[in-house]
Order: sequence, then C-alpha cells, then structure tokens
Amino acid sequence: MALTRFAHVPTRRILIRSANWVGDAIMSTPAIQTVRKGFPQAHITLLAKPWVMPVFAHNPHVDRLMVYDRQDRHKGPMGLWRLTRELREVDYDLAILFQNAFEAALIAWMARIPHRLGFTTDGRSLLLNHRMRSWPGLKKGHLVDYYLGLLTEAGLTPAQRRLKLFLVDSERRTAGQQLKDLGIPEDAPLIGINPGATYGTAKRWPSERFIALSRRLIAALGAHVLVFGGPGETDLGDRIATATGHGCVNLCNRTSLREAMALIDRCKAFVTNDSGLMHVAAALDVPLVAIIGPTDAVATGPVLEAARLVQQKDACDQAPCLRPHCPIDHRCMTRIDVDTVYQATLSLMPSGECR
Repeated sequence: MALTRFAHVPTRRILIRSANWVGDAIMSTPAIQTVRKGFPQAHITLLAKPWVMPVFAHNPHVDRLMVYDRQDRHKGPMGLWRLTRELREVDYDLAILFQNAFEAALIAWMARIPHRLGFTTDGRSLLLNHRMRSWPGLKKGHLVDYYLGLLTEAGLTPAQRRLKLFLVDSERRTAGQQLKDLGIPEDAPLIGINPGATYGTAKRWPSERFIALSRRLIAALGAHVLVFGGPGETDLGDRIATATGHGCVNLCNRTSLREAMALIDRCKAFVTNDSGLMHVAAALDVPLVAIIGPTDAVATGPVLEAARLVQQKDACDQAPCLRPHCPIDHRCMTRIDVDTVYQATLSLMPSGECR
C-alpha cells in the first residue's frame, strides 16, 4: 500500500533524513521498514550523521546510505551547498524527514525534492508541502510511535513495532574471535553491563553498584561480565573491571559500534542505564534490565518484551525531570539497590543456570 496522498506522484527515489542519535535512529527502524513496505519498488536512500551510520548497515529496507558530514565535507555554507548539489544529482521524488530540525527541511527544499513530508516543527512549515501536525497524545507517547505516526497520518500502513538491527556472519565471527583473544571460554555465559550514559551524570546508576552487581553475577552464574561504553568512558570501565576482579572485562571505547553490537548479541542478559546501547540490546532481542532515573520510560524506554524496568517513580516529585545532572541528591538512582537489579537480571536467565 502506497501513501495515499502520493498515489498519483512518482516515488521512484525516496530520501529519508535520519534522526541524529544512536538510540533515536534505532527507534526509527520500524518506520523505515514501513516506508519499504509502502514502496517496495522504490530506491531508498538514508541520509544520516556519521556516528549513526552503523545502525543502518546491512539494513535490507535501505538501498543506499549517505553520510551528512558537517565536520568535513559538508561543513559550513559551502558544505551545505555541496550536500544539496549531491542530492539534486540523484533527482529524488520524495523526502521523508524523521529529523525535526529546520535544517532538515531546508536541505530537502534546497535539493529541489518536489515532495517533502515532515512534522511542522521548528518553524519549517513553509519548507514542507506535505505538512503533518503532531497531536498531544503522539508527543506524550513512545518515540517509535512518533516516527510511525508521521507515516500513518500520511496514509501508510505501519509495519511491526519491533526494533531491528542486522548483523552479518563475518561480524559474528569477529565477535567470537575477540572473546577468544580475551581468554573467555566459548561456553561461558556472558552478561553485558553499560554503566555510562551520554549527556550528563543523572542517568547513571552509581558505579560501585555496578561493581557489586557484577561480583554477584559472576559468583552466581559463573558468568563473564563485559563492560560496554563509548568515548570518555574508558576510565569508568577500567574502574569497574579492576574493582570487580576476575571475570570482568572493560570494552569501553575499545570496540566500534558494530563490534559492540555483535558482542552484545552474544550476551544472555544486558544491564544498562538509559542509553543508545539499551536500544541496541532491545533491537537484537537480548533480554535486558533498564535502570531508569530522570528520563521518561514512556517516551524512550526499551521496546522489548524480555525487558525489566527498574526505577523509583516516587523517589522524586520532579520525575521525570530529564535533567543531565541532578541538582539535589540523585535519589531517583541512589534509591535503586543492588539486590533489586540482581533479582531482575536473574529473572531473565533460563532456569537452572545459577550455581
């Protein structure tokens, strides 16, 4: 079924403007599948920032990935002009803007894409000719449904709500070799933990509690704990791995995002703060425990049946405050104890795995 408002419009070539952050990009994957379902014969290009490109690698619903590199090739006014010239050369029929910024609509307009679909946010209505207004219920719901809502309002039948990442055999083999190089037995149960979080400290459960949790999981399951994280979190991972001792390995900033995905895919469970890697685990169907503090789980929580949310909803009358740093005593996180997270993790494990 094609978009009803485009029933008489050529849609041979479609440009999708991706969200800018890893977690948001993963949460847009059901919407991308919806575009493919609606236009099975179209050539679909996805335009994204470099750091989210790994999310879409090997995605069968996208024909081409195009990098929007504002730090180099597309930097400044000349870079923007270069990008729009590159887009004009392809002669796109339709642009679908998941990114809500004014600039996203400006780029599509400057690229002379005749049909431009997006929400009327950030003062960009005049740059769109297929304008969608979001309604209060949509804004208060999950981000997955927000992206799907743009398409359903335009007449497209949504695909399944399931997040999806696509690994290939070579990536799985590399993950196996990495574990072998780390001295981890092939049959050892793996538990992933993600103690960091981007944009402030408020989303972080205390590191000493991750240490205590890791020790208990290693003792109870004979597990190896893999500590995941990105740039700037190497010291955090080292501190946790050193304090935990044997059986805990720090991988923070020591893998690419695709390598981290393949290693997370090997885990029996994943314990995480609210972060992009939380959505990686959900998209790979890895059972997870999400430790939620100041963020809104209704809007950005994990989309996975085998997920356990651990939070103290009544700890603070300002929750969810969405602040990057807590101005008081971080009670939404400090009131979450180790045993609660430990028991939530055990509940995800197959019966009989504990020692």
